Amino acid sequence: MKKIEHIGIAVKNLETSNSLFHKLLGVPSYKTELVESEGVKTAFYKIGEHKIELLEATTLDSPIAKFIEKRGEGIHHIAFEVDNLEAEIKRLKKEGFEIINENPKEGADNKRVVFLHPKSTQGVLVELCQEIILKE
Repeated sequence: MKKIEHIGIAVKNLETSNSLFHKLLGVPSYKTELVESEGVKTAFYKIGEHKIELLEATTLDSPIAKFIEKRGEGIHHIAFEVDNLEAEIKRLKKEGFEIINENPKEGADNKRVVFLHPKSTQGVLVELCQEIILKE
């Protein structure tokens, strides 16, 4: 693993939360994005080398909607950047971690992603992400 890529925060209302985080961090969001496959709209903030991702549910049955219903707004996941997603999946499975989606899927901010089940990571939802290299 290379670094912490971002921390994901589940929010009820992205517009309200963007206003709050803009004031808190002193910088505007650099990107908003709809990720239909996950039923979320996201906003990203960059602070130095680190990023914060705000996630608002766009459907009532999305993972973020279910998370907020159970736990309320707050930290949803921590994401780590990796060089080779498939190699990390193989390594972590061998170490006994449970992978939620073994086939990487397209996530926000130009990343391929997989998630580790919180029951295998002491209650923390972990996302592994790898930059998508665009071919010219």
